[in-house]
Amino acid sequence: METTVVGAETSVDVAVVGAGPAGLYAAYCAGFRGLSSAIVDALPQPGGQIAALYPEKKIYDVAGHAGVRGRELIDQQVAQAAPFHPRYLLGRTAASLTPDQDQGQGQGRGRGRGRGAGWTVALEDGGRVRARAVVIAAGLGRSVPRTLPGLRPYEGRGVAYHVPRLEEHQGRDVVIVGGGDSAVDWALALAPLARSVTVVHRRAAFRAHEHSVKQMYAAGIRVLTEAQVTACTGAGRLEAVRVSSGGEELVLPAQALVAALGFITSLGPLADWGLGVENRQITVDRAMRTNLPRVYAVGDICTYPGRVPLISVGFGEAATAANHAALELRPGSRLAPAHSTDPDTAPLS
Repeated sequence: METTVVGAETSVDVAVVGAGPAGLYAAYCAGFRGLSSAIVDALPQPGGQIAALYPEKKIYDVAGHAGVRGRELIDQQVAQAAPFHPRYLLGRTAASLTPDQDQGQGQGRGRGRGRGAGWTVALEDGGRVRARAVVIAAGLGRSVPRTLPGLRPYEGRGVAYHVPRLEEHQGRDVVIVGGGDSAVDWALALAPLARSVTVVHRRAAFRAHEHSVKQMYAAGIRVLTEAQVTACTGAGRLEAVRVSSGGEELVLPAQALVAALGFITSLGPLADWGLGVENRQITVDRAMRTNLPRVYAVGDICTYPGRVPLISVGFGEAATAANHAALELRPGSRLAPAHSTDPDTAPLS
C-alpha cells in the first residue's frame, strides 16, 4: 500500500474522498482505465464504516459472495486495486475543495469542462491533492460516536465504540451497551472468546433483528434490559462497570466496554464545498456527476430518485463515475472499458 507523507502535495488524475468499499472500487476502476488515483480518508485504515464498525460481521449483499466478512472484503479490494498503485492518505481529513487557480472551474453540470480543469483537495494537516477529477465516496459523512457520561475518561483504556479485532477480547469480561444490530452482533461474536459478555440496554425491547436477539438469549449471554451504565471504575484502565437495573446497583467486572450507541453523522467539511445537497446527501445525475464539473459522488453520500442503499449498488456507482471521468479526461475515448477478461488488458483509452 503506497502512502503519502503528511504535508506533501500529491498530483493525480483522480482524487477519491473516502476509502470504503465504493471508494476503493472507484480507485480500482480508475486504474483499470489508466488513471492514477489518491484515496483520502479520516480513518487510519481503509474500509470506511465496515472497518470501523463491523470488520468481523458477514456481509450478504456483495455479488458472488454467499457471505464475506467485512475485513476480508476490504483486504480483497485493497489487493484488487494494488496493481494500479493508488496512493493512500489515511488518518487525514479532506478539509476543502477548490478549483485550481491556473486552470479554472467551468460552469454547471456537463458544461464548461475544458481539458485543463482541475481541483485541489486541501487536507486538515496541510497536505494537498491536486486532481483532474474528484470522486466523493464519503459514506454517511463525518460520524461521531454517541457516548454516555463517565465513558470518555476511559476511552482507549477499556472503552471503545467498535470492535476492530475480536481476538483482542479473548478471556476478558466485556460489557456491551446498546440495543441495535451492532450491539447484538458483537455480543454473539464475542461470546465464544470472552470470559463473559453482558449486554446492557436502556429499553425493554431491542431494535436489532429479531432472529439475532433470539440467538443472543439462546447463547446464554447475560442481558440487562431497562438498565443503564452509571459509572466506570478502575485505576488507569477499566476494571468494573456500575449498572442501574431494576432499582438496584450492580457492579460488573469489565476489562472492556463497547458503547454501541450509534453515531451522530453530518457532512462535515463537505457541506462547504459548494455541492448540491438534499437531506445531507449529495445530489447526482445518472453519470454520478454533481453540480461541480468533474466532481462525482458515489455510495451512501449520494442521492438520486430510486437509489437503493446497498454496497452492491455503490460498486456500480463507482464504476459509472470512474468511467465517465475517464471519458472526460481523455476526450474521444470510449465510455465502456474493454472486458476485464481480455488478455493483456492495458490502460484503456
